[in-house]
Amino acid sequence: MTATILHRLVPKAALRNIGSGETPRVTNVELFFDLVYVFAIIQLSHFLLAHDNWVGALEAVTLFAAAWWAWNYTSWATNWLDPDHTSGRALMIVLMACALLMAIAIPHAFSSRAGLFVGAYVAMALIRAGYMSIVFRGEQMGRNYAQLCAWSAISGVFWIAGALIPSARLELWIIAVLIDYSAPYAGFWLPGKGATPMDSWPLRGLHLLERNQQVFIIALGESILLLGGLLVSQSLEAGVIAAAAIGFLLIITLWWIYFVHLAEAGEHSFERASDHTRLARAGLAYAHGVMVCGAIVVAVAIELIVAHPHDAIHATTALIAFAGPTIFLIGSAMFHHTMAQKMPLHYLVAIVALVAWSWLMFVLHMQGLWLGVGVLVIMILLAGFGHMRET
Repeated sequence: MTATILHRLVPKAALRNIGSGETPRVTNVELFFDLVYVFAIIQLSHFLLAHDNWVGALEAVTLFAAAWWAWNYTSWATNWLDPDHTSGRALMIVLMACALLMAIAIPHAFSSRAGLFVGAYVAMALIRAGYMSIVFRGEQMGRNYAQLCAWSAISGVFWIAGALIPSARLELWIIAVLIDYSAPYAGFWLPGKGATPMDSWPLRGLHLLERNQQVFIIALGESILLLGGLLVSQSLEAGVIAAAAIGFLLIITLWWIYFVHLAEAGEHSFERASDHTRLARAGLAYAHGVMVCGAIVVAVAIELIVAHPHDAIHATTALIAFAGPTIFLIGSAMFHHTMAQKMPLHYLVAIVALVAWSWLMFVLHMQGLWLGVGVLVIMILLAGFGHMRET
């Protein structure tokens, strides 16, 4: 009876049928799922704008870590799951609903909607891993996902505890994030079960690389949305237009560095590599998360500068203007190091220049416009230098 129900609700036919050497195609259902993350990323940007202090930044990073990990694990699942199968499509719709609830809860996740945020996140983790362990029943991947599910349940205890104990919420949620993010490197080890070897996760890396490229585009698109929305409500005087042009060109430099410097190198590495799982773990699950986080912070920096182009900058504006590109470049360096096994030192030079310029503008009480000009020049020089190195 139980076997019959499982066969109908979670049939093995829901797994992709892909030949050796083939790359799974990205389906419309996966792109549909990503629409929720357009909203989620906007919510994260607004959260950081509304909580522009050290505690607020730490809270924003914690919320982003959860949102990113939920997207990341869903993208990994669709590497094996066929989202166009009826059962796979149903799972994606359920996960999409959970992600939407998370996004709705973000503005008040550390207050009145903590339970909604946690409930959606933990449900998403357990449903996804539980489904995958069942659909892979009788196989090594079934065991892998069962152990992943157990780790999600362990971190879920801390997520739920944080929702129930407001005074320790941030600390408990940080512990939960650390458990979630350390799980893959621990091989989802469990007492009596051991770890799941990396070679037991037969990943098709090019599919996952394409999915990460798509979500990075969404992060850049969020910057465009914030910039356009701000200009609609602003009087288009010369300073605002100049600041908007700086913001637009800064978005272009992020796109350029990512898709001209990094994307092709990533594709070549996955085409040549025999172990896609290790590359994807470091270069996609972690490095891309850092890059997307950086793009979100850049969007916040652009909004702060465009909103007050002629005002003397505050410490918060200087920090965010430096932090956004820096976080992005750290993620880019992580990705480059994973794919090419070497560290791009010119990224480090650019980070030092960003620190120096932002500090100088703050000390001199310069206008936000000049802060933006310097950041843009540094990023343009980095994009141009990287291009010259490749040609």
